[in-house]
Amino acid sequence: MNMKKLIPIIFFSAVTFVSAQSTRSLINDGVDKYDEKQFADAEVNFKKGLEKENDLFAGHYNLGSAYYKQGRFDEALKQYQNSLALAQTDNEKAKIFHNIGNALIKNQKLKESIEAYKQSLKLNPNDLETKYNLSYALKKQQEQQQNQQNQDNKDQQNKDQQNKDQQNEDQNQNQNQDQNKDDQKQDQNKDQQNKNDQQQNQDEQQNQQQQPKPNEISKEEAQRILEALKNNEADLQKELRKKKGKPVNKAKDW
Repeated sequence: MNMKKLIPIIFFSAVTFVSAQSTRSLINDGVDKYDEKQFADAEVNFKKGLEKENDLFAGHYNLGSAYYKQGRFDEALKQYQNSLALAQTDNEKAKIFHNIGNALIKNQKLKESIEAYKQSLKLNPNDLETKYNLSYALKKQQEQQQNQQNQDNKDQQNKDQQNKDQQNEDQNQNQNQDQNKDDQKQDQNKDQQNKNDQQQNQDEQQNQQQQPKPNEISKEEAQRILEALKNNEADLQKELRKKKGKPVNKAKDW
């Protein structure tokens, strides 16, 4: 079942009662132009009437209505409030609060408009237009609150997601830093190992250079061998000389 779209019903009444004949003429001409939707011209007449008699209820009230029709809602509110102070009956005050509520809705002031409609209904509880506009304002306020709540939830979700993304980014950054540290440490260990290997190779090469090669003897060892050979040669010569000094037994002739 489709619900009828709620729209505010703008309710105005032009008050034509005035105290002076010249002012009455100006106000009545303004009301005629208002009914003909010549709101700017009606405004001029109402202002002229107020110049002659500033404390005239009809002048302020109708000037507020002329401002409203031209979309000048702040100026309309001011004139309605001026007329409220000059109103004589509850019915007049009820109409003023009704139109104040309408002007406030146009300015997106739902809370204030609801209060104005309530004041109007206190003075005239049977006004159907005011009841309708009050229900409209309440529905708009509910929609506004729901939209605000949805926006707040969305903002909170975005904030939570941003925090989560930031945490993930920080975690990834920390992991990358740790990984970089590990990589640097591994590189340092690798460099140290390479240095150790190079030093070991250098030590081995130096040892190999210092140690005699196979079939080679050191200078000291060669000297000792030469000395030993000389000694042996001297001993051998002594032995030979001894043998040469002894008589040789000749073979007996047979």
